[in-house]
Amino acid sequence: MVVMDIELFNRREKMIKLREELLSVEEDRLAGRKGCALDELEDYLESIIAGV
Repeated sequence: MVVMDIELFNRREKMIKLREELLSVEEDRLAGRKGCALDELEDYLESIIAGV
């Protein structure tokens, strides 16, 4: 059993979700799938970071 502050737990969950999304994007890149423009990526990452 683990006892954890709810804010810390929520932050941890968001970081795990971000990691999963980044791994998915990297898998797509390695498979040669088309990505997005650099500006789109920057906006996307800023929105994710703001949510953490």
